[in-house]
Amino acid sequence: MSAKPIRINSLRAFFAAARFRTLAAAAVPVAAGCALAAADGLFAWPQAVLCMAFALLMQVDANLINDLYDFLKGSDDGERLGPPRACAMGWVTTGAMRRAIAVTTVAASLVGCGLLRYGGWELLLLGALCVVFAFLYTAGPFPLAYHGWGDLLVLLFFGLVPVGGTYYVMAHGLTRWILPVAGACGLVVDTLLLVNNYRDRAEDARSGKRTLVVRLGAAAGSRLYLWAGIGACLLCLALALRGAWFAALLPTAYLAAHVTTWRRMVRIGSGRALNGILSATSRNMLLFGVLLALGLLL
Repeated sequence: MSAKPIRINSLRAFFAAARFRTLAAAAVPVAAGCALAAADGLFAWPQAVLCMAFALLMQVDANLINDLYDFLKGSDDGERLGPPRACAMGWVTTGAMRRAIAVTTVAASLVGCGLLRYGGWELLLLGALCVVFAFLYTAGPFPLAYHGWGDLLVLLFFGLVPVGGTYYVMAHGLTRWILPVAGACGLVVDTLLLVNNYRDRAEDARSGKRTLVVRLGAAAGSRLYLWAGIGACLLCLALALRGAWFAALLPTAYLAAHVTTWRRMVRIGSGRALNGILSATSRNMLLFGVLLALGLLL
């Protein structure tokens, strides 16, 4: 029995464009920042809720922006291997998508303004950078994702910024332990981007999207995926220096799932079957986030 068609500009169409399954990538680093603050006796619920809401809204905003501008640049077409995109499928018109982006950007900004009471101008600057780079990722004359900068942006905006920002609004200061936690979160979230780029390497090359996987090749791309997960666990080991042995060792349990998924990815090699690897990678990322947060709390 065929699925019910999606009406143009319907709520269902916008839900598809929002890609709620990707929200775990935004939640994991904020949860890690909260756990680190809790380990230092500094956790606060109001800041935690606001940080999580801002991160989730910015993730939806980025998804809508990517949907629109990948379509306008021609990188999303009928041959797309990944999950369908709303604009490319004709589910959402470009005008409606621009309005949805405006609404989501304003909503995220308003939530971000709620955090200003816990800090000064530096939070305003940090929030502005999040919004600006959400657009620069795929929009503008020099879209960063199209020139191989996507992985670095993930390390910054799914690692250092959310972990450090979440900790800062609770502690009103920073600690050196933000660096290994943020680096680990950034690397594990980057595995999602890497498997996407590994799957789409041929399509990206045709459309001029020069991701790291396109630049370095499929074999190097698969190794980057493997070592991103291993690197995340190695960074967690640094937490043993503060006596946080649970936080240092618990995340290593993630490696069994990560390596198993990597082997499946290499065995599949190409095609839509890699969408299953994307789902497995998302589950692995959540597992890592839970183990890291639990370790910090213990």
